[in-house]
Amino acid sequence: MDMPPKRRPGELIFNVAILLASLFLLYSAYGISGFEALSAPGVVPMATTAIMAIAGVFILRDTMRKDRGDQSLRRDILPAVVVVPIVLILGYALLLRPLGFLPTSALFLFIMVRFLSRRSWGFCLAVALGTVIVIWAIFRLIFAVLMPQGIVPEGRIVAFITSLF
Repeated sequence: MDMPPKRRPGELIFNVAILLASLFLLYSAYGISGFEALSAPGVVPMATTAIMAIAGVFILRDTMRKDRGDQSLRRDILPAVVVVPIVLILGYALLLRPLGFLPTSALFLFIMVRFLSRRSWGFCLAVALGTVIVIWAIFRLIFAVLMPQGIVPEGRIVAFITSLF
């Protein structure tokens, strides 16, 4: 006899979010033209979002009937090797404009290399700085791509380097 499928961690929350999103989209589609006529502009969006919402209700019902599985959200779905890079990418996006490309990228790469490789601090610093310098030189000096300047005076650095040639 086959065992019934178990509910995975986060499955219930995800299905509730999908149902709520479908209901919001149905409400938005209704706002296009309401129920004026079958040929109204909002009919197709309302029909598709209504189908999404109905399917969401059935999927949520089936999910709620499942027994909890033996997996955990932290261990099996969102381990640290997934969560930490996501948080660091978010931090990179938030710090890029105020700090600029060079310090933000160096900090991001330093933390990522250290976290993922578990190598020495010196190795991680050398890899991060070397990578950022090479990327910066290629894109800023060769291709003349403007990057967020931030706190590092890139204009002076570029002027100095170009004066050497």
